[in-house]
Amino acid sequence: MAFIWTEDMVTGNSTIDNQHKQCFNYANDLLNACKSGQGHARLNSTMQFFVDYTNKHFVDEEKLQQQYHYPDYTNHKKLHDSFKITMDDLAKKVNSEGATPTISAKITSIIGDWLINHILNEDKKVAAYING
Repeated sequence: MAFIWTEDMVTGNSTIDNQHKQCFNYANDLLNACKSGQGHARLNSTMQFFVDYTNKHFVDEEKLQQQYHYPDYTNHKKLHDSFKITMDDLAKKVNSEGATPTISAKITSIIGDWLINHILNEDKKVAAYING
């Protein structure tokens, strides 16, 4: 099942929305690679993207929240920090154990769940506050 970007995920900030869309593309590329038996070949580059992405994207989001004095900034940042740790841990696991089908499936699931749930439940709150 592909991860689908929908209009209800739009935050109204083109930088943030474009970064989110890029994540969907990478997650779907990994998912497609897994389906065709090539997940192991894509996993290292995908993990590197998500480790780099979380560092850059989360800084961008957090700056925006600070700029607008978002009242739940501290909690939102904790969610970001937790996901960065998850991505770092998964990247270490890939480096130590290799890109197995089980790890590929787990990473795809974690990334997909994070993207959809975090955008719809957390980032949309930020967007509503900033746009409201």
